[in-house]
Amino acid sequence: MNAPLTHPPGLALEALAFDNHYARLPAAFHTRLPPSPLPSPHPVVVSEDAAALIGLDVAQTMRPDFVDAFAGNALLRGSDPLAAVYGGHQFGSWSGRLGDGRAHLLGGVRTPSGTLELQLKGAGPTPYSRFADGRAVLRSSIREFLCSEAMAALGIPTTRALCVIGSSLPVQRETMETAAVVTRIAPTFVRFGSFEYFADKDDVASLRTLADHVIDDFLPHLRDAPKPFEALLADVARRTGELIAHWQAIGFMHGVMNTDNMSILGLTLDYGPFGFMEAFDAGHICNHSDTYGRYAFRAQPRIGLWNLYALADALGPLIGHPDVTRALVDDHYAPAFDAHFAQRMRARLGLATVQPGDADFIGTTLGMLQLQRIDYTLFFRALSGLPGAALRDARAVIDAPLRDLFADREACDAWLLGWRARLDREGSRDEARKPAMCAVNPRYVLRNWMAEAAIRRAREGDFGEVRAVFGCLRRPFDDQPDCARYAAPPPDWAAGMSVSCSS
Repeated sequence: MNAPLTHPPGLALEALAFDNHYARLPAAFHTRLPPSPLPSPHPVVVSEDAAALIGLDVAQTMRPDFVDAFAGNALLRGSDPLAAVYGGHQFGSWSGRLGDGRAHLLGGVRTPSGTLELQLKGAGPTPYSRFADGRAVLRSSIREFLCSEAMAALGIPTTRALCVIGSSLPVQRETMETAAVVTRIAPTFVRFGSFEYFADKDDVASLRTLADHVIDDFLPHLRDAPKPFEALLADVARRTGELIAHWQAIGFMHGVMNTDNMSILGLTLDYGPFGFMEAFDAGHICNHSDTYGRYAFRAQPRIGLWNLYALADALGPLIGHPDVTRALVDDHYAPAFDAHFAQRMRARLGLATVQPGDADFIGTTLGMLQLQRIDYTLFFRALSGLPGAALRDARAVIDAPLRDLFADREACDAWLLGWRARLDREGSRDEARKPAMCAVNPRYVLRNWMAEAAIRRAREGDFGEVRAVFGCLRRPFDDQPDCARYAAPPPDWAAGMSVSCSS
């Protein structure tokens, strides 16, 4: 196994410099309140990589003060905790006021690359809890932590997770579970629904204030545009297109693409019933609460557009007629998605140039995976190791790592002939192509069975498996022989596993 990642020494907890931009917005945007204490807190898992983002020395994570601060039991100096208000369309229907029903924004920490906000998820009730308890459970907190950090290691824009702090506090969901708090990190947690909330109230002044906040604090280059609010909508359409193209190319399913779960900066936000594609099925629904498949894998690009139209309508008072706002979305979302998806898929297939017929070849590849139900991650990783040319008599042996994934090996052989012909047309050389493919085709993704196995151990007080899975997912493109078990298809007990919105 490769040596662990290391980070230079950083700051003490007391030295974190808070600059609370969101707290300076008017009272209509939030409610100030402290987190609710978590009894008998204990550390479950900590991300050194996320700690480095805010300049925190990893040694600080061993302090009891660290556990207290990120359980919500003691406030960090300079923090100004609050819960933000927002609205949203949930499963296509307007839900009105939602807001941070179980999250407390501690504030923003200044870093050399800009301010990063710290948010405690599961830190107790707020005015937006809608009669809920404001808590998160250990199960969902572990899943969010692991996937946030796994997505970052895959290079996909995402919120980050600093740590999970657990407790013996009982929490009733489908069954009795225990509470936990996960600390999330992002430049901002403003979402599409933040704008929808003020638009629904016809509060144009607050809508303008929020748009100015996003531009001035996170996208200052847009301020020089002739029409900054139009530029903002175009920017988020482009970012969202690129994000969802990356999801589709890697095989990630969000599960609940409500507008309150869509980041204004194009980050993957709010990990609930997510999943990574295993046996390829474009119609796969990873959320068993999604009865009609609104958020099925193949629907994600369409839902991204739908959500952007909702944002465009909300920004109408600042921009103009819906025809104008929706045209901005159309002009930037689909082109960004199409270009980014084609680029990602060519890289996954080892194609270094753009040639006529590539879109058809990518479509044929996905159709074959659909028909044969091939494991999506294993297919591309195995393909990365194959030579670009092979003598007919030797192909059965040379191509075995890929052929053995197929029930119909002749279908694999026929596809490989087309792939190798495409490589030959661009003069591909294995010594450059193979490492390039391994750098974009992960050996490891967070399969649901991996998370479930870690959660089962954690419920018994053993966090070793959570930390082992996390350690593996920090380096998803490396072989890591000690982690080989995590590259396997799901065990029989986990076949067809799905998850719900309950957390």
